Amino acid sequence: MIVRQFIAWLRTAPAGERADATSALARAYLYSKLSPDDRAAAEGALLMLLDDPSPMVRQALADVFAGSSAAPPAVVHALAGDQADIAAPILQRSPLLLDADLVDQVATGSAAAQAAVASRPKLQRAVAAAIAEVGEAHPCLVLIENPTADIAPFSLDRIVERHGHLAAIRQAMAARTDLPAATRQSLVVKLSATLADFVTAREWMGQDRAQRVAKEACERATVTLAAQTAQNEVRPLVRHLCQSGQLTAGLVLRALLCGNISLFEEALAELAGMELSRVSAIVHDHGGASFRALYQKARLPASIYPAFREAVEVMRLTGFVGDAGGATRLKRRMIERVLTRCADAKPADIAPLLTLLRRFATEAAREEARLFCDEIAAEAGIVPPAQLQAA
Repeated sequence: MIVRQFIAWLRTAPAGERADATSALARAYLYSKLSPDDRAAAEGALLMLLDDPSPMVRQALADVFAGSSAAPPAVVHALAGDQADIAAPILQRSPLLLDADLVDQVATGSAAAQAAVASRPKLQRAVAAAIAEVGEAHPCLVLIENPTADIAPFSLDRIVERHGHLAAIRQAMAARTDLPAATRQSLVVKLSATLADFVTAREWMGQDRAQRVAKEACERATVTLAAQTAQNEVRPLVRHLCQSGQLTAGLVLRALLCGNISLFEEALAELAGMELSRVSAIVHDHGGASFRALYQKARLPASIYPAFREAVEVMRLTGFVGDAGGATRLKRRMIERVLTRCADAKPADIAPLLTLLRRFATEAAREEARLFCDEIAAEAGIVPPAQLQAA
């Protein structure tokens, strides 16, 4: 009887009062001991309120029913398809929505609806994959920052592919501790491309030069990343580089000249289709008779072989021992030695190789000078400008 009187009263009540009464009715449905007849009448009234012209009334329903498993399913599903601010609490919290319902909302809903789904606690992989595939940038950012979401590695890769040009996405991705090395490398590529486009658009640098500088910066960062990556993740990183066309002879040579033997051997094993143990044995073999065959099987350019041969020989003589800087920086003495030997040997098509080695030598010299100056400044107690700005 009370519910019927409520329905009659709704026809003339102001919107604000209707919203308050709707909230009270929804709570009574969830928590009061109603008779079967009253419960059926209350559910009918709640369904009718879905057509109320005032968003305040439907918002009141969503706020009460969002976190309840005892809410009327028909009401919850209808509210999930309402306007964004009304649907948000339902999409964020309702336990009545199945993964299939959430995927449908991601596919057909607005960016606000996608963001609401992305913020759900313990979001399942299938829903996260849908957001990664079709979600706009903001929902993808919300997903990345959701600490309880179960996100598959391929979904992270897809977000980087679609939105990696955005600084907020890159920053949120980089903050994740579970990010695979291959995905981190993809972020490096996106950043390099973004910076190249930026300086080219402002005519600070020609397009060809900007792309070359960006490529070299990307290769430096890749070698550094590989040196900081666990051994069991280096091969997946190498496969990613190979599949994306980044595993070039220049990158492999850079890894070797940095003393990053792990990346160098993994790259040769991937390119040659051989077991890592066999490749490692050939590289460390002081006889060196098999290295040329390994190099050829890896299909690396014959014109650059002299540099690889000399660098490997230098590594054999020094015992493959890295220095305090780790396998992240080009070794100046090694490059100069390789450069001298290649120039003296004068093999065919030597000019491009010498150009590459001279570029490496210049980079190594500049880096060595920067480190030297930093050491002097540290001994003198001088604070670097970057630290002063940060403070």
